[in-house]
Amino acid sequence: MLVGVLLVFASCSGYKYNTTKVQSLDFSQYKTYGWLPPVDSLSKNYFNNDIARDNIMSTANRELAARGLTYSKENPDVLFRYITIVNNKSRMVYGHSGWGFGGPWGYYSPWWGYGWGMGGSYPVAKEKVRYSHLIIEARDRRTNSVVWQARGSGQIKTPEASINNLPEVVQGIFKEYPAK
Repeated sequence: MLVGVLLVFASCSGYKYNTTKVQSLDFSQYKTYGWLPPVDSLSKNYFNNDIARDNIMSTANRELAARGLTYSKENPDVLFRYITIVNNKSRMVYGHSGWGFGGPWGYYSPWWGYGWGMGGSYPVAKEKVRYSHLIIEARDRRTNSVVWQARGSGQIKTPEASINNLPEVVQGIFKEYPAK
């Protein structure tokens, strides 16, 4: 049972996905697609390299083909582009006080480890963390309006790991695309 629980937690993604679309639009009308140049971001340039671009584009092309769209340079029905953003945020670090018994899910005490018991938590400091956001949007070529947009966001531990995780993020984003 413990192995099963560990596998479930290991398979959980550290990325969050959000999407929006034109609700009244029939996305099955789009048969061909093309690409617009990526939007330059004012944030750190973690994803401004050939490896990151290839990870994004090759995965996105496979996902679009799996949804029945065909790439076209000449007059595609819908145009896609991506935007990468990396920013710094602060989050609170909490300390814990109280007493309790050791266990895997309770508070942390340097003398007793993790455990359950009486006590509370209180903010002790702020730490800086980096978050990356990959946004992919679809524009109707005829109207030049955005008809779908999805974002995958997650914390960056190292730039290299984030670049290597881009295929997973792109796949998660395209799970949100309305045409199957």
